[in-house]
Amino acid sequence: QVQLEESGGGLVQAGGSLRLSCAASGSIFSISEMGWYRQAPGKQRELVAIIDSDGGMNLADSVKGRFTISRDNAKNTVYLQMNSLKPEDTAVYYCKVHWYNGRATSWGQGTQVTVSS
Repeated sequence: QVQLEESGGGLVQAGGSLRLSCAASGSIFSISEMGWYRQAPGKQRELVAIIDSDGGMNLADSVKGRFTISRDNAKNTVYLQMNSLKPEDTAVYYCKVHWYNGRATSWGQGTQVTVSS
């Protein structure tokens, strides 16, 4: 069984910062891509940022220059540093991990990020 434990969400004022963490554990191996997605009320889930095993990254245009994604392969953990937060960043943020050389995908349970104006 695979567990993805997310942490770091919360309520912050516009312009503030939060750091999300997602630690994978259990019967997980050969992790390739790790990433973050978000879903705001009434909207579809969208990609925020992904990072592959070699450190290659892709970020949504809406967060470039404000968010940074990183990973610690020794800890099977991916991070999302979010700076200069805006009210439109309010959403549930989900961690997603591809493992077993891309044959398997797991999602975290989601963590709420609320940015007040």
